[in-house]
Amino acid sequence: MYVQVNQALRNRPHHPFLIFEGKTWTYRQFFERIIKVGNWLMNDLGVKIGEVVAIDSGNSPEYLMMWFALDAIGAITSFVNWNLTGSGLVHCVKLCESRYLITDTDVRDNVEPCRTEIEDLGVTIHYYDPSFLASLKDDTRIPESRRENVTMESIRGLLYTSGTTGLPKAVIMTTGRELLVGHMTAEYLGLKPEDRFYTCMPLYHGAAHGLCTTPAIHAGCTIVLGRKFSHKTFWPEVAQSKATIIQYVGELCRYLLNGPKNPYERDHCVQVAWGNGMRPDVWEPFRERFGIPIINELYAATDGLGAIFNRNAGPFNANTIGVRGAIWKWKYGDQEVRVKMDVDTEDIMRDERGFAIRCGTNEPGQVLHRLTPEVLAGVPGYYRNEKATANRRITDVFEKGDMWFKSGDMMRQDEDGRVFFVDRLGDTFRWKSENVSTNEVADMMGKFPQIAETNVYGVSLPGHDGRAGSACIVMADGVTEATFDFQALATHARVVLPGYAVPLFLRVAPALEYTGTLKIQKGRLKREGVDPDLMTGDDKIYWLPPGLDRYLPFGAKDWEAIKEKTVRLT
Repeated sequence: MYVQVNQALRNRPHHPFLIFEGKTWTYRQFFERIIKVGNWLMNDLGVKIGEVVAIDSGNSPEYLMMWFALDAIGAITSFVNWNLTGSGLVHCVKLCESRYLITDTDVRDNVEPCRTEIEDLGVTIHYYDPSFLASLKDDTRIPESRRENVTMESIRGLLYTSGTTGLPKAVIMTTGRELLVGHMTAEYLGLKPEDRFYTCMPLYHGAAHGLCTTPAIHAGCTIVLGRKFSHKTFWPEVAQSKATIIQYVGELCRYLLNGPKNPYERDHCVQVAWGNGMRPDVWEPFRERFGIPIINELYAATDGLGAIFNRNAGPFNANTIGVRGAIWKWKYGDQEVRVKMDVDTEDIMRDERGFAIRCGTNEPGQVLHRLTPEVLAGVPGYYRNEKATANRRITDVFEKGDMWFKSGDMMRQDEDGRVFFVDRLGDTFRWKSENVSTNEVADMMGKFPQIAETNVYGVSLPGHDGRAGSACIVMADGVTEATFDFQALATHARVVLPGYAVPLFLRVAPALEYTGTLKIQKGRLKREGVDPDLMTGDDKIYWLPPGLDRYLPFGAKDWEAIKEKTVRLT
């Protein structure tokens, strides 16, 4: 990204590059700060060419300076999720083999509890704040030799995704992938230097990273960065910065729609809302209330293939992720397919010949992408995890010897070619804009001494985007509901898990259900959710109400309160 910032600098040095909390940096001003940070990294820390360096921070100008400075000196940036603490954080630092964890003082409380474990890995923790980076003085030009061996195949960054194995996996971002995503997104959105692109999505994630920051730089326009999402700051920041495009995830749109009136919510310059996960019950109310003519919904994954875009301005393609017509079918119809899935085992269903079964009109199925030698070269992989990389591929799908890439996502297509996102497969669900690994949560919940077994899954709730965490638990021998410490369990969960991963519901069952191959079954639990009218068996449901410190019995009145939106889970 350093090279792209440098190009924009030459074209428009005095053009605004970044607006953050009322302060503006031009391309030249920001470039000068990058140089000073780069010299500190080289000369004081001794960061080598090709070395992986982990950074851990919330959104700030300093985070961008650190990212671009590492890129400038030929290092590789490992973008750690700043919400992580405990085993998740230690795992990410260990996985990327970094000598340093360079951390914003704002996230000290997440790092310090793990200090001993991190330092035992031979990792040095460096805290920084705005005043420290502002004090750096060495503005010596960074040698071109630091980047002369970087190729299109070189690793430039590691972005983490929860995946299905329980702990975050590092997705490899090569030079070519970074450039391609940034350039194509800028072209698709038609970004111009005069545009101002607002995001409050976390910069460690692929959305703000590759779908806002890099395309904005390719276009030479202005990034308007929010520290984090807040009802109070969102519209004032958007309006006062004169942002022309905003980035969203579905949960953010629902929060705004359910939030109080804001004097700036229609007094803005926004023409396009760009993002993913906009739900049908939010789509048109969001457009109408906030006066944004274009909703540009997309489907993409940092570790996936086959991005889909939907620039929506009318009723036909509203609530969809795209439309496929005769031209698409002619050109790509044999490269992307939907196949039927077993909802309990989450395996691909096969016919009597052993081949996958294609989905028909309006039938949901997992999306697969054909892997040819040409395509295979561009498929993203996981850093130091060949098994996980291989698990995304499947052979003998429609004929012996063919190979396909598993998206892990369910979609359906109607008779008009409109494509709808249905759900995610595997052991990951989304809540509060974050991917939650069910295996990781189950591991942490299982450490509570009164629990024998745990099955974690996400449940749909009326009026909420994503899925709320639910844990079906079997109590340890000798423990009953009367003796189980529901307050201590809530405390334990909040200590060992990020806030968004804490299960909001407990389903107390006498035993878990397994398949013949000893896979835990989740299909029935997902279908029944926490609706008392759908519950089967003698299981009991508990929940963690907002603001309380213990799990309490959950009944019909509580379910009605969620449906009527008198209670909102956050």
